[in-house]
Amino acid sequence: MWKANAVVLVLAAGLAGFGTAQAQETVKIGVILPLTGPFADTGIQVDNGIKLYMKENGDTVAGKTVEIITKDVGGIAPDVAKRLATELVVRDKVDILAGFALTPNALAVGPISEEAKKFMVVMNAATSIITTKSPYMARVSMTTPMVNEVLGKWAYDNGVQEAYTINADYGPGNDAQSAFQRAFEAAGGKIVGADKTPVANPDFSAFVQRAKDANPQGIWVFIPGGAQPAALGKALAERGLTPQNTTIMGQGELTFEAALESMGDSAVGIITGFHYDYNHKSDMNAAFVKAYNAMFGRNPDIYSVGGYDGMHLIYAALEKTDGSTDGEALIDAAKGMAWESPRGPMSIDPETRDVIENIYIRRVEKGPNGKLINVEFDKVENVKDPVKARM
Repeated sequence: MWKANAVVLVLAAGLAGFGTAQAQETVKIGVILPLTGPFADTGIQVDNGIKLYMKENGDTVAGKTVEIITKDVGGIAPDVAKRLATELVVRDKVDILAGFALTPNALAVGPISEEAKKFMVVMNAATSIITTKSPYMARVSMTTPMVNEVLGKWAYDNGVQEAYTINADYGPGNDAQSAFQRAFEAAGGKIVGADKTPVANPDFSAFVQRAKDANPQGIWVFIPGGAQPAALGKALAERGLTPQNTTIMGQGELTFEAALESMGDSAVGIITGFHYDYNHKSDMNAAFVKAYNAMFGRNPDIYSVGGYDGMHLIYAALEKTDGSTDGEALIDAAKGMAWESPRGPMSIDPETRDVIENIYIRRVEKGPNGKLINVEFDKVENVKDPVKARM
């Protein structure tokens, strides 16, 4: 309790000088991301999206210069995130908080945003309740229930009547499994078995064998990226479970670009749901991918487009407030904001301040050059976070 009180007192002292920052002609944005450690690539891709947006749109908006102050939180570290956010508000006098690749860090900073009345833009973290932690917070990424409730209903509607679920045993994985099961069963489907794996799991043999023994029509999976998709693909192939005889499906991390490179042809036919992939067909996305490759020498991903769209929301909100950085004014400007993104049309729900966007159903196929890619073949438009819709 004393730590929480200390944060409030420090914030109150810092806010005494808030008027000075307001009068300046610079808008300071404090960005908190993991730029080192096991989630470094996630943070780097968000940061790349921020940099590309500013390269294309300049570093001034509504007559004010935009200054980015980036802090490395190092990984899942809510105490560190809270300390960094406090320093950004009190010492650096930032006007806006942004970034937040990981749920625990975003949850920790929410109360600081509320206490300091700072506009806060979540560019990736995907647990539903995050945006309830501050009335000044908006999110531009997605929620895991959005993706997996869509996928659960889609699976039943497209012939999968019985499914087995396997998910990494941590918050996002359990949220995703609950969402898939809820929608799948509500549609008429039956879950014939469920298993949970350690978050960092090198061998899926036992889990896949139990799934095979249940003889389901479909297997739904949620695992983090990195080396795990290849390990899962190996275990599935060794037991004869392929997308050709069993519907293999999951959230999009399962078939990230790097994951497909490591899984090889065993991935062909895997079905995933997600809100963005660099292969999305639109003129805007083609230009985005080309510019991203030119600047960073790699393809963008969901984290990149989160950083890019997060900066768009900040710029558009500042334009609407004529440069005012008042937290109330900025969140009011963000509510209902709609724009065309490289991922497609998106907007901010005026009631929940969460993203509304299309969820795409994709299948892994071989591209023209033999490279494995995610090919969109179905979509559900204008999806809202279903958890807050039920609150």
